[in-house]
Amino acid sequence: MLSNVYTGATTGIEGYKISVEVDISSGLPAFAIVGLPDAAVSEAKERIRPAIKNSGYTFPGKKIVINLAPADVKKEGTGFDLPMAIGVLLATGDITANNLENTAFIGELSLEGKIRPVNGILPTVLNLCKDGIKKIVVPAENAKEAALADNIEVYPVSTLSEVANFLNPPAISEFQIKPYRVDIKKYLNTNAENNFAYDFKDVKGQEKAKRALEIAAAGGHNILMAGSPGSGKTLLAKCFVGILPPLQYSEAIELTKIYSVSGLLEKDQPLMSSRPFRSPHHSASSAGIIGGGTNPKPGEISLAHRGVLFLDEVVEFPRNVLEVLRQPLEDGVVTISRVQTSIKYPADFILLAAMNPCPCGHYGDAKKACICSDFQVKRYWSRLSGPLLDRIDLQIEVARLSEDELLNREATGETSAVIRQRVVQARDIQVKRFEKEGFVSNSQMTPKLIKKYCKLDSAAEDILRTAIARFNLSGRSYDRILKLSRTIADLKGAENITPAFIAEAIQYRNIERIMQKA
Repeated sequence: MLSNVYTGATTGIEGYKISVEVDISSGLPAFAIVGLPDAAVSEAKERIRPAIKNSGYTFPGKKIVINLAPADVKKEGTGFDLPMAIGVLLATGDITANNLENTAFIGELSLEGKIRPVNGILPTVLNLCKDGIKKIVVPAENAKEAALADNIEVYPVSTLSEVANFLNPPAISEFQIKPYRVDIKKYLNTNAENNFAYDFKDVKGQEKAKRALEIAAAGGHNILMAGSPGSGKTLLAKCFVGILPPLQYSEAIELTKIYSVSGLLEKDQPLMSSRPFRSPHHSASSAGIIGGGTNPKPGEISLAHRGVLFLDEVVEFPRNVLEVLRQPLEDGVVTISRVQTSIKYPADFILLAAMNPCPCGHYGDAKKACICSDFQVKRYWSRLSGPLLDRIDLQIEVARLSEDELLNREATGETSAVIRQRVVQARDIQVKRFEKEGFVSNSQMTPKLIKKYCKLDSAAEDILRTAIARFNLSGRSYDRILKLSRTIADLKGAENITPAFIAEAIQYRNIERIMQKA
């Protein structure tokens, strides 16, 4: 007695199709699962046996062999429970359905036969669609997420007996299950307006910092804020996500795939509709930031994909954790290598870092004297390596507010919604500019594209040449100044980069001057 059904699994955030072959033959009772199963898959036989019995069927007292093909790919997770149980019931004749070539099954089984949700449904279903699967049976709690995929019928189920009754022809009306549908627009448009908890209008003063954050949002640039305790760095960071442009549909799907495999999707919100803001603690490990583990999972930089990674007190993070950020900041992806496989996760995020200017926090403070020695300040700054600082486009000081600014209750700045409108307009310019390049922001320009889109007149070149000589700027700093100036021009709606735009971009590299003063 032989049966064959289909299921799917994920590697990274990409899915692949798996064939579940079940053979039941005479011999001593045995139950074996082959095809590189991990511990969770191997333990499935201890769930399948009681689930079948408690669903009203007889478990065969024969030799059962289940092969998960392709056999050279490691199988992980509990989503194989349901397809293996269906395969057993098909092989014993308890299910008599024919023509399951275009149908797949995913789900975990409880001992009483209930079907539990699993992670990674969306990337799995999207790939099964590409492989010709037309119908898929999923846990009821995963139905909304699975239904985000096009060109496939999603059937939500709650118990094993419900699936068996549904598959046995002719299906009695009470056992018929209708395909599940979702209105994608209902979930995608939830961040169309500025509904965030923090708004720039509530931030007193700090106009220079607000301007720098606007430029960072418009061009997707990384930014470092250094300032005394209480100067407003954390509040500015929390407001920052509110001025980012809305997620596009393709970005939302990509982000949802990451959160799906991580098990972080909200039950009633199957589609990630707003850009993430991740703020890990400085005690986080390298694997927690980058991703990895025994069964690799996305780290904080991937969970911040298309959004913001906020590192508060960035110098308190271990040096090795900060250094592993360098490659993802350049490439927008992170690769986790293992002996048997190599997994890639998207990691295209805006790095927003904050720090004190020295160990005591008052270096350069006009109101409170710094008690740190020059050596202590230099050692403090040395925790940020030159190559990492080179990858941070905007480096600004956030000064402590004056008494008048603090006590002025009437002064209000621009709202996040107004700033966001300018950011969206600048991003629209960049989307049109790079429509044939495969990316959407100035920060992603290669040196070749910088030459193409960041042309300077002689006056602008003179200013930049002077800055390079005076501040000893590296080649990477030179490129990033040009990218910044291109973004500043886009915010103004200007086609050409003027000397004023170059001058403004240069001033956002002033953290290097602080280090030189130290």
